Amino acid sequence: MHRFALKIEYDGRPFAGWQAQADQPSVQEAVERALARLDRGFAEGARISAAGRTDAGVHATSQIAHADLQRDWDPFRLREALNFHLKPAPIAILDTARTDADFHARFSAVERRYVFRLIARRAPLTHLRGLAWQVQNSLDLDAMRQAAAHLVGHHDFTTFRSSICQAKSPVKTLDEIAIDRLEQPHGHEYRFHLRARSFLHNQVRSIVGTLERVGAGAWPSGRVGDALAARDRAACGPVCPPYGLYLSGVRYPDDPFAAAGHP
Repeated sequence: MHRFALKIEYDGRPFAGWQAQADQPSVQEAVERALARLDRGFAEGARISAAGRTDAGVHATSQIAHADLQRDWDPFRLREALNFHLKPAPIAILDTARTDADFHARFSAVERRYVFRLIARRAPLTHLRGLAWQVQNSLDLDAMRQAAAHLVGHHDFTTFRSSICQAKSPVKTLDEIAIDRLEQPHGHEYRFHLRARSFLHNQVRSIVGTLERVGAGAWPSGRVGDALAARDRAACGPVCPPYGLYLSGVRYPDDPFAAAGHP
C-alpha cells in the first residue's frame, strides 16, 4: 500500500459535515467515492482519515486527509484525477504528496488553525451569503481583543464546548486568538483567527459568538473571563452559526507537502 496526503478545500454548505453518514451527504463520502473510481481498495470500502471533522455547513481552505492506495500514483496525476471525478461537488484537491506509512492526518497534527468570518453591514449579503455570519452593526474591536485575551492559554473550556462533545477532557491550550477588521464599502469584516493543537466540539463557534456579544456592547470584556472560570455551559454566550467558520490550516512536525518539494 502507498500512503498519500491530500490537501482539500471545500464549501461546506451542501454537506452534513466532513464525516461520512449513512443518509446525508458528506465531504468524506464524496472524496472516497472519487477514490473508488481510481483504486480497488476504495471500491471495496476503504476509508480516509482527516485532521478535523468539520460540522455541517463549516468550510475548509486547507483540510488534510490521508489515503492508502494500492497503486503508486504520481501525485500530480492523482490530484488531477480526483478533481475530475469530484465534479461538480464544491470540493477541490489542492495538493497531494506521498508520505511515510506512519503519517496520520489526525494523530500526527501538532496544530490546527481556524478562521471565522463575520460581516457587519445593514444590507443583506449576496455573494457571501452562507460564507460569512452577518450582523447589523459594527463591533468594538478593542473590546473583543481584550475579552479574547482571557481565553488564551491552558484552561478548562467546559463553558465553551458543546454538551455533546466527546473529548475526554475539557482542558485545552489555546495558543492564539487574533482579530482583524477589514474595511468594506458598506460595512466591516471581522476575521477571528484561532490556533491550537486541538479544539473541543463547538469551541470556536462558542468563543466567537461570545466575543460578538462583547463587541456589540452587550457584555463587558471581563465577563468572558468570568464565564471561563465558571466552567458551566450556561455561562457561555450564544453559539454563532457554522457558515462563517473555515478550517484554514494544519501543521505537522514534517510537512508532507513541503517534504515533497511542493509550494
